[in-house]
Amino acid sequence: MPRAAGMLSVVGTGIRAACQVSPEALRRIQDAQALFFLLNDPLTRYWLRTLNPNAEALEDLYRRGKDRENTYREMIERVMRAVRCGSKVCFVSYGHPGVFGFPMHEAVSLARSEGFQVEMLPAISSEDMLFAELGVDPGNAGCQSFEATDFLIRRRNFDPTSALILWQIGIIAVKDYINSRRIWNVAGLRVLVDFLIDHYSSDHEVIAYEASPFAWCPSRITRKTLGTLADTDLNAMATLYVPPKAPRPPNQEMVERLRQTIVS
Repeated sequence: MPRAAGMLSVVGTGIRAACQVSPEALRRIQDAQALFFLLNDPLTRYWLRTLNPNAEALEDLYRRGKDRENTYREMIERVMRAVRCGSKVCFVSYGHPGVFGFPMHEAVSLARSEGFQVEMLPAISSEDMLFAELGVDPGNAGCQSFEATDFLIRRRNFDPTSALILWQIGIIAVKDYINSRRIWNVAGLRVLVDFLIDHYSSDHEVIAYEASPFAWCPSRITRKTLGTLADTDLNAMATLYVPPKAPRPPNQEMVERLRQTIVS
């Protein structure tokens, strides 16, 4: 059973600064006795502080050359100290708190294991923005989604006739922190490109996508062939969308089997 005191709410601000927060998340932000945030734009940081004077940034824990997992552990401990003191705590992240949200998931797991009341609220993610801005319907040919480094080192099985989304293509194999918007590891991106060319072709068109955090600025949508992608000026947090190849022909045996299940 949850303890009487101490509560953790983990919420996301969505992608667009201050305009994609759900009413439910807004209430948690306003009511929090302790508010911690991990965000990527100054406008949302300022907006949070107008909503709750208890707002405290966690970005100060990042250091160049410092393993990001160690940074995340320190963030979790800072949040949990407030929960253990009996406060109503809100942990705010950019986008969806459960998508590429290691510290958020770990904080939820730890707080729950210690008997505290815990919740994670959904929010708009980069993937939601990608589907909308690129005009992609994942229901058409299916959609596969992988973190880029994991995709390579585990040689994930995937179907080139379905859409492929690869996250964090600018920080492949990088475990520490680099304070730069430019790609952190161009050589790693070249390894990814070489691997993908084996399954598609060098002239297969792909899209590097980075959602804009501001409603008045367009998102970065860069269309390139696979063969030229690694020589493109991209940001570290870019996402790669690989459109499907020609559709796979239907399996006639399965078509017939399904036809027999239809009740007229």
